[in-house]
Amino acid sequence: MAETEVLVVGGGPGGLSAALAAARAGAKTTLVERHGCFGGVITQSMVGTIAWYRTREATVDAGGIGVEFEQRAKAMGASLEVNRYQVLDTEVFKFIADRMVQEAGVVPLLHCQTVGVILEGRTLRGVITESKSGRQAILAERVIDATGDADLTHRAGAPFRIGPKQELEGVTVNFGCSGVDLARFIEYVLKNPSSVADWGDESGEKEKAEFSTYLVEPFDKAKAAGEIPRDVRMESYWGSFTDAGEIPNLNAIHMSGFDATDVRDLTRAEIEGRQQVMWAVAALKKYAPGFEQARLRTIGASLGVRESRKILGDYHLTGHDVLNEARFEDSIGIFPEFLDSNGIAVMPSTGRYFQVPYRITLPQNVENLLVAGRCVAGDRISHAATRQMMCCTVTGQGAGVAAAVSIEDGVTCRDVAVPRVQAALRRQGVRIE
Repeated sequence: MAETEVLVVGGGPGGLSAALAAARAGAKTTLVERHGCFGGVITQSMVGTIAWYRTREATVDAGGIGVEFEQRAKAMGASLEVNRYQVLDTEVFKFIADRMVQEAGVVPLLHCQTVGVILEGRTLRGVITESKSGRQAILAERVIDATGDADLTHRAGAPFRIGPKQELEGVTVNFGCSGVDLARFIEYVLKNPSSVADWGDESGEKEKAEFSTYLVEPFDKAKAAGEIPRDVRMESYWGSFTDAGEIPNLNAIHMSGFDATDVRDLTRAEIEGRQQVMWAVAALKKYAPGFEQARLRTIGASLGVRESRKILGDYHLTGHDVLNEARFEDSIGIFPEFLDSNGIAVMPSTGRYFQVPYRITLPQNVENLLVAGRCVAGDRISHAATRQMMCCTVTGQGAGVAAAVSIEDGVTCRDVAVPRVQAALRRQGVRIE
């Protein structure tokens, strides 16, 4: 089908950032996405709160493309400002992503599934795709795996880990509602306030002071009335609202015991998730003031997955690194001391942050392959940070720039000069230290 210098597979926050960064650094870049739009969990699962942790002035970010997503949406009037972050209009972001790809000169390929890899020894030379155009190959000098599930890394034979599916983070089917009496609903929320500490098993004192849109009472009442099975975990977070009485994203469905690399589990999760959405909407209409006349508006086009494969990289990021302001000579960006996963809730309200090392994007035993997004190397605690959309943009932008610099210098991704990568990232507005 094509030959390119940098090939990025997966157009979510990490892959979109990787492609934009590589192209802006001068590399001929192609971005392949299996769905009909870019944006990943933003557009497919309707999650516009890419930096919801930024509630305090002290919170720091790496800058770069992730913040640019917010700025572009704000400039178009396609976001809602909450505290110190923007809640993106996830429908308009489909268009914003298109524009950013076109402006950077990235070659886009939508509706294109990657089903195999082309290897010469241990060097990745390209991928095999399936689409309406048939089975075709794309050859590339560098490949970035931004599939979220480390699909290419797995197919290339590089080592990875994945926990038993009963221990993996739950999957979600998000939904939105319209016809909400917002005044009554917000009054109800303010009279029954929740904090971040209410949903994190391991939270500190400062999390008790952080307001959260955590909502569980209507679902508990429905369970007590026999309207929702008692073994169903249902607790909602909502990110924004509109003047038209819409709450575009309700994150209420949390289902465990699913392996996102198993097509049967994916099918079962989508179907069970939609059933739970119907239970949730009925519970809100009956037990949440302001929802009496509400109706289901949308259901996410794709399952929201939090955890699956994790690569074994040249460095293994740890929870200790995240919580102790780790510093690395090969930093490709920074991310605040923020954990939200595996029963841990730590909000970055103190200004503390860790540096993100380039080596977590380098899978072992394969050359000219980089990884971006939630499948970078690390333990279960650090995953609670690196799976976050804004951190995915950090690893994505770092991988994209590294790929471009390695091509320019004629070296492998593993041998690229990190100071050159860092200089290029700074020129793209990324904070390295």
